[in-house]
Amino acid sequence: MIQMSSPLQQRRMPDLLTSFFWSGDAIRSRRVSDLVLSGRVDVPEPPRRLLADWDREISSHVILEPGDVEPLPLARARARWPDYTRCVQAVSDWTRALGMPAVLASSDVALMACRGARYHHDGNQYGGAAFCNLFLSEDKGLDVHFPSTGHRIPLRRGTVVIFDTCQPHGVIRRGSNAFDATDFAPDQDCIQIFLTWELPIEDAHVAQALRIAFDVCPSTSSQPDAEQVQVDREQATVCPESGRWCRVR
Repeated sequence: MIQMSSPLQQRRMPDLLTSFFWSGDAIRSRRVSDLVLSGRVDVPEPPRRLLADWDREISSHVILEPGDVEPLPLARARARWPDYTRCVQAVSDWTRALGMPAVLASSDVALMACRGARYHHDGNQYGGAAFCNLFLSEDKGLDVHFPSTGHRIPLRRGTVVIFDTCQPHGVIRRGSNAFDATDFAPDQDCIQIFLTWELPIEDAHVAQALRIAFDVCPSTSSQPDAEQVQVDREQATVCPESGRWCRVR
């Protein structure tokens, strides 16, 4: 069944956005944070043999079309990456300074690659988490853009970002205001590699850092039976080119 969508007026009022996410065996509601925490940490360039391994993996096994975000094998990378622990420690120190002690150590981590990224939100699968991303590639003229909040962060080695998974985001060319697949043609050097952690949104320190308010819908109101993001109590998705919210019909 194909879901149709229609544009919603672009908003800068985060209190209109509601995430419904699994908390144990029940669906819980919360507001979607409009905060994006970003910085830069000192991490060394990955070794040449690891960069070559990533290039081979992407060219032979991970087919990255423009806008795709796909996982890479982390266990194999760690075997070729003597500074992996140093990278993790740098992000752990940064999150601790933001008031989130020890949260990284208990969070799932993955290694990802993207050839840009179409605008999307991850609230239909990761509504119970915030993402913490450490970018490992050099500056290739790309930004991670959050169109609803106006945040725009240049991507270069050591860039670190924490954001609500339900907030629309994409990776686009610097100077652009939309995702354009032609910006990420195969002959362009535009792939970004990054580590990503799933920080539990119900962790008190994570919730405080992102100013998350929970249980914002009355218990007497009808609750959805699956994770989703709603705008004005209507399920919404994101236009992959513009990042605007669209109503799911």
